[in-house]
Amino acid sequence: MKSILMALVLISAGAASVAGLSFRLPGDQPQDVLRMAAGGDTRGKAEKSPRVELAQATGGAQQVPANQNTTTDQPTDTTQAKPAVDESALRYFASRGDTVRLNAEIARLRSLYPTWTPPENPLAIPENEDKQLEAMWALYSQSRYADVRAAIASRQKEDPQWTPPADLVERLDIAEKRTALIAASNAGNSQEVVRLGAETPSLLTCSDADVLWRVAEAFVKVDRVPRAKDAFGYMLDNCTDGPIRLATVQKAAAVLGYADMQDLLARERIAADGAKEFDTLRPDLARRFVSEGDNEPKLTVAPEYLKIVEKLLTDDGLASDALLLGWYHLRRDENALAEPFFRKARSIEDSASAAQGLSLILLARKQPAEAEDVMYAWRTSSDQAMETYLAATANLMALDPIPTLDATVLNRIAQVTVEEKHPETGEQFGWYALAMDQPRTAEEWFSQVLRWKADYEPAAYGLGVARLRLEDKAGLAAVKQAWANRSQRIARLGEADTGSDAAPLRREREQRPMAVDRRVPERDVVAEARPALVEDVSTRTQRTGRTTARSTASADCRATRDPAGLPPASALSLGWCLMERNRPMEAAQAFEVALGGQGTVRSDAAYGQSLAYLRAGLTSDAAVAATKAKLEQRRGAELQSAILADRAVASFRAQRYRETLAYLDQRRQVQAEPADLMVMRAYAYKNLGMRGDAYRLFEALGETGRQDAIRALAELRDERR
Repeated sequence: MKSILMALVLISAGAASVAGLSFRLPGDQPQDVLRMAAGGDTRGKAEKSPRVELAQATGGAQQVPANQNTTTDQPTDTTQAKPAVDESALRYFASRGDTVRLNAEIARLRSLYPTWTPPENPLAIPENEDKQLEAMWALYSQSRYADVRAAIASRQKEDPQWTPPADLVERLDIAEKRTALIAASNAGNSQEVVRLGAETPSLLTCSDADVLWRVAEAFVKVDRVPRAKDAFGYMLDNCTDGPIRLATVQKAAAVLGYADMQDLLARERIAADGAKEFDTLRPDLARRFVSEGDNEPKLTVAPEYLKIVEKLLTDDGLASDALLLGWYHLRRDENALAEPFFRKARSIEDSASAAQGLSLILLARKQPAEAEDVMYAWRTSSDQAMETYLAATANLMALDPIPTLDATVLNRIAQVTVEEKHPETGEQFGWYALAMDQPRTAEEWFSQVLRWKADYEPAAYGLGVARLRLEDKAGLAAVKQAWANRSQRIARLGEADTGSDAAPLRREREQRPMAVDRRVPERDVVAEARPALVEDVSTRTQRTGRTTARSTASADCRATRDPAGLPPASALSLGWCLMERNRPMEAAQAFEVALGGQGTVRSDAAYGQSLAYLRAGLTSDAAVAATKAKLEQRRGAELQSAILADRAVASFRAQRYRETLAYLDQRRQVQAEPADLMVMRAYAYKNLGMRGDAYRLFEALGETGRQDAIRALAELRDERR
């Protein structure tokens, strides 16, 4: 892919020099592409000026060059005298061996004077005796257009009777317009690009593919996609150079949608041996089309492209290809087809996207226990991932009959529920507690849910049922009084018609499976930055600390222990043990006790407590903990880097993008910025409207093969349509 992109860059950079007799096709006239771009029909309309048509389409005024005959009553006899053509430029370019400019000049003169025949030997053209004019041509050949203008003005001042050759003036005008068009394109001024293209029709030919590409892309940016498609189609219909044609398809694919691209690909040329000229592009095109189908459920991608991606998956074994296919089928409710691809992606490289896709399928199949297990490790990767995980937890807790859950699973679900203040799962915890004959615990859960969401009626009803079970008449009356006007079933709680079961748990408990949106998860850089920067630091360093702690004490943290009475060294060992079991808040308490020690124990304790707070998401507490003892330089740098990364992530999630960039800039002074945070930086640029900076950074990351950066580039290009 990188080599293709490099080839495209080289083609674009040298497009101005790609000129020659091979482009002088019958249809390779400026008027053809202009009429096409304006939406006009070239059949039966010879009497209407194509330049005027494009002017009408773009709202610009047209000026016909002085040397072009605009009358319609001139003789058409083929025996008429040959047109007076200034061939001095031909001799100049030939004498210097500049074949590229020589061929470009021949192509240009052919388009202006159809009856003109180029000389067999340009060097036989009489040499220009005017040395000043020769110097002007020399400046022109060096693209020093301002100097040419200055030289013309200087000579006219010296000799008011002298008039510069019309050919030089016209070529100079065209060259300056081309320079202005490219500058406008680079600056993102698409309206100006379209206007300049309309004013300079001689630029819009196969001999200057770069200009045609820029004009086509400008049409897309000004919401005139059909005109862009026409421009790309003109190139495929008329241009013969193979690399130019390949680059045209690549550029079109970057800005046009699936349907428009099918029309362009239909213009593919097939060699005598049956080889298709765009075969080398088909893998990337297939991936792009399937990706577009991932985001547009109503788009049906041709089976041939799905088969290409399937073959790529078999040959290359990339998880990204499996994800493309998995999400394509999942978005169309083809779960049986999607599931193998998500499992394949996880077997190659587990990721948030693969876990979420598989979890959605498991939820649809009413297997929330497996969905919870699959999503737990990736729950913090994005808002969508957390939504999927919480849906799995709510559905798991709501199963009937009540599932028997391992204490570890139950504890982690409870921890996430409290952290996220998720009312649905919290409510189900209340019913679960009632089913386990723990009405007091159930009352606590229902009350907690109402603190999170005061208008959540199911929790209020559950609270009433719990108090009914506890025979708390005053508490039940308070619930009924608060909700009687809003819920009939709460108003009737405790009445005779509730039946012999005073707490109708299984009958009254609602079965409300949570549904989640089956959108392709957005590539949230938080998903990768946190595991890569925070978890990696804490895991790596706790291993070192654990080794140190073993030399002084051993710890068993399987059961809950109060570290208050332990010696500092034992508390330190207990802290690392708790970190290994992913119980950071308990570990922080143990490290607090260990801070009472001296020397290495105190330093290790401050370091461990800071890591524990980082893992718990308490960045400010982590920063404070890092100051409680003197840390060695390496550890201090790691912690500072992790804290700044965590703060950047938190700011990004809160949509404080300038603050995100400030933290990233601070972190970059401590450690080199990894690719994950570079992606987050690029998204911050994008959200601040700094599209150019974002585009350049995504482009650089895309060159390294990062799929999230490549997708972001595609999104930026889609937004320009």
